[in-house]
Amino acid sequence: MSALLRVEGLRLSRAGRAVLDGISLVVAPREICALMGLSGSGKTTVLRAAVALEGFQAGRIEVGGFSLGPGPVPPESHLRELRRSVGMVFQSHALFEHLTALENTALAPVYAHGRPAAEARARGLALLDSLGVGARASAYPRELSGGEAQRVAIARALACDPPLLLMDEPAASLDPARRGALGEALRTLAAEGRGLLVTTHDPEFARAFADRVVVLAAGRVAEEGEPGRVLGNPQHPATRELLRGPAAR
Repeated sequence: MSALLRVEGLRLSRAGRAVLDGISLVVAPREICALMGLSGSGKTTVLRAAVALEGFQAGRIEVGGFSLGPGPVPPESHLRELRRSVGMVFQSHALFEHLTALENTALAPVYAHGRPAAEARARGLALLDSLGVGARASAYPRELSGGEAQRVAIARALACDPPLLLMDEPAASLDPARRGALGEALRTLAAEGRGLLVTTHDPEFARAFADRVVVLAAGRVAEEGEPGRVLGNPQHPATRELLRGPAAR
């Protein structure tokens, strides 16, 4: 399978505790892969390792032609190829509060990749428009709703046109209508040829919009496959507990 992201045998420990214990997964072009699991299963840590925000002790991560191996995070000056290949959308959005939505979106192309400011602003506005928040281009993060801030964060992640997009719990704070709109936006991004790795606790969101799910438990892959099969006939206790939802835990 051609892969935009390939994770092989990833092991990461903190304070002597295994957070990731040999995880392997692949994300292909035009695929939405939902990374699922209970809190503490290692979902966010996989994303952080894949964008070189956290080092790991064993395994390998390949993003396009760029490879990360065991050890501390490389210096930022060595990560330019990685930064061009992958965009990250954090659960907290992590927008710069002193910049407008458009300024947030245009920042990386100018300062990290040397694009002309006018070109970066034009692309930023086009991205905001495509995600339905073009009218909020001059708004500051504190003036945005949660859904608007999320879409601005997606636009920022796409500003350098990466083929791979990682998203941490994008549906967590959205009502059903906004979750549906987000899912359709992700489908559009995938249809353009991108690969998406999306962490989520929400089985309905995964069923509706993911092409494949990977369920983690205790830092390992518990089961993976087509959402209807994995979530419709779960084989692992962690998947069954995830499907019961918070009220049943």
